[in-house]
Amino acid sequence: MLELALGFAIGCYVLAQLFCLYRVVIAPGLSDRVLALDTMTINMIALITLFGIRQGTAIYFEATMLFALVGFVSTVAFAKFVLRGDIIE
Repeated sequence: MLELALGFAIGCYVLAQLFCLYRVVIAPGLSDRVLALDTMTINMIALITLFGIRQGTAIYFEATMLFALVGFVSTVAFAKFVLRGDIIE
C-alpha cells in the first residue's frame, strides 16, 4: 500500500513540475517566472524526499536539506537583485 501511495505522490509531483516548467517558459512577467522556479524547487525537494522514503536510505534527506538551502538563498538573492539592482552592497 505504501508503494502505491508513493508512486501516486511521485506522479503528482512530476506533473506539477511539468506545469511549473510550462509556467517558467510561458509567463507574462519576471515575478511569475521566479515564483514558478521557487515552486519547482519545493516540488523537487518533495520528489527527493519521496524517493528517499522509497529507497529506505537517509542520504536523500541530507541532499534535500542542501537543495532547500540553495533554493532559499537563490530566491532571496534574486529578489534582492530585482528590488535593488545588486546583490552585494
